[in-house]
Amino acid sequence: MYKVILFMKIKAWFMLLGTTGLAQALVQGLGLISGILVIRVLPTEEYALYTLANTMLGSMVLLANGGISKGVMAQGSKVWKDKEKLGEVMVTGFDLRKKFIVASLIVGVPILAFLLLKNNASILVTILIIIALIPAFISSLSNSLIVIVPQLHQDIIPLQKNQIGVNLGRLLMLGVLIFFFPLAFVAVFSAGIPQIIGNLRLRKIVSMHVNLNHSPSKEISKKILKTVKRIFPEAVYYSFSSQITIWLLSIFGTTTSIAQIGALNRIAVLLTLITMVFNIVIAPRFARLIDSFQLLIKRYSTVLFGLIILLIIIVFTTYVFSTQILFILGSKYANLEREIVLLILGSSLSLIAGLVYNMYSSRGWIQHPILAISMSLITLILGISLIDISNLVGVLKLNILVGTSQLLTHGIFGYYKIFQLKNR
Repeated sequence: MYKVILFMKIKAWFMLLGTTGLAQALVQGLGLISGILVIRVLPTEEYALYTLANTMLGSMVLLANGGISKGVMAQGSKVWKDKEKLGEVMVTGFDLRKKFIVASLIVGVPILAFLLLKNNASILVTILIIIALIPAFISSLSNSLIVIVPQLHQDIIPLQKNQIGVNLGRLLMLGVLIFFFPLAFVAVFSAGIPQIIGNLRLRKIVSMHVNLNHSPSKEISKKILKTVKRIFPEAVYYSFSSQITIWLLSIFGTTTSIAQIGALNRIAVLLTLITMVFNIVIAPRFARLIDSFQLLIKRYSTVLFGLIILLIIIVFTTYVFSTQILFILGSKYANLEREIVLLILGSSLSLIAGLVYNMYSSRGWIQHPILAISMSLITLILGISLIDISNLVGVLKLNILVGTSQLLTHGIFGYYKIFQLKNR
């Protein structure tokens, strides 16, 4: 009887992961086609500016989120079956997010303007890129909160249909515009509008599970802000350090090296398939587990071990098929065989570190920001002092060192929090 139940559970998990994985593969496939289209059509100089804009977009989203989505997930996971209470949590999260948007724009826009101008963008082009970035910025932030409800309810199919629609819309919009206007700001603008439409559709899905006709709750706000206060210093640091390779090349490197790492990162974007499947299926389920040492240590170890095996497979596959992978990017980037292996290794390490962090923070477990930032800073300073960061290979080696440090830090902290339960 036990074997039958175990077999049914394993079968159910494979079917869930398989279905989710196939849908996310389609999402990432559409995203990859859009990315390759941009790489092949934009001149090297324009693609370098596009890379800087996209990088700053990611940093600004991290900064503006500031841990709000983690706080909302932690509070929402406690009341996810109650339509009214979950709605109150969501409304409070939306209210807090508005305040963080302004701060992020104030910090991010001047830095982006400086980097664009430093890399030979005109004042007009700089202004156009910044204007084009705002819709993508706001829609990305909204999406990070809205998806929490269908994730908690494991309402996966409607969520994935919406993601497919957004990516298909982005590809169609790019296809129409970029051939006539091969400019960085057009490519940036084409990413934001489909996401705004997708968010409107997501709200209809959310309305089936929650009642959003609430006023923000001061009590819930305090609880979310408690999580934010622990995460925010680290979010500020990681909003820029997570893209350290591009920041360093934008200051010490060349426009060509920025375009090269931007192109390679387009291949690495496929790794977000793992992130999306993980955040849809694994993290919410881990958040809902009871505080049992035996249960949590088993699930945490299984997931961590599985992710490490996956990393090895990904890096080995990249090494074997590096020439074929680079063929996708076009002749301008065909000689980067060593670089793509180094980039995928560093990206995979950082990816797994981020997934482990998402898993334990979904339960409201937040390590002290001073510890996390100190470990990362020490690694970064040590790496910069030992590695030549004026070229692409050196920067990619630094990225591997930083990713290894992050994985060790987050992996150990997760075990630390679980072992605390053993003494209860």
